[in-house]
Amino acid sequence: MSLHSKIEDYKAGFRQKAPEDVQAVMANATEALADTGIVEKAPKKGDKLMGFSLPNHNGETQTLESLLAKGPAVITFYRGGWCPYCNLELQAYQSVLSDISAAGATLIAITPELPDSSLSTIEKNDLKFEVLTDENSDYARNIGLVHSLAEELRPIYTSFGIHVEAHNGTGQFDLPLAATYVVAQDGTIISSFVDADYTKRQEPSAVVDALQSIEATA
Repeated sequence: MSLHSKIEDYKAGFRQKAPEDVQAVMANATEALADTGIVEKAPKKGDKLMGFSLPNHNGETQTLESLLAKGPAVITFYRGGWCPYCNLELQAYQSVLSDISAAGATLIAITPELPDSSLSTIEKNDLKFEVLTDENSDYARNIGLVHSLAEELRPIYTSFGIHVEAHNGTGQFDLPLAATYVVAQDGTIISSFVDADYTKRQEPSAVVDALQSIEATA
């Protein structure tokens, strides 16, 4: 089953359970975020991706430069292990990890979750790729991907049992957009997916196709 199909199945169940007024508030917040033009300002195909130096859950530092020294990189941003859409996405990328590796590429995920929380996300989803902590969303902010969780959504999330600060740190409600980049060895973005709607994610098969296009032109 495709990632898109799994997401649609989850959304169908959510629509049946969640009160209509809550769904309306959430939909309006997504629309308001899109209206800010944040997506248009984010890195896009043809841009050079800004470098980073970020720790994994063991405190070991990973850099974009070191990743690209080995081959292309697939970099996906997720909001947190509390986000069901993020978990579906991470699981879907894990399922094509062998295809990504076969194309000579490295897959990493970047999240504002603190290392203890990212470790929980790794274990819950049985991930075999690195997850890097972008504390306070500083890197994602520098490249234009960050927004703050709308005030009207915070009590709704709490009612769902989601405590963002427990994952990101006290007072931290900044989150990255749903974004996935395929980056060639020279740092050029050859495929980009960015959406203000966090329920929309790039299909992993599209990432594999982009990587294979690099191989075909090499």
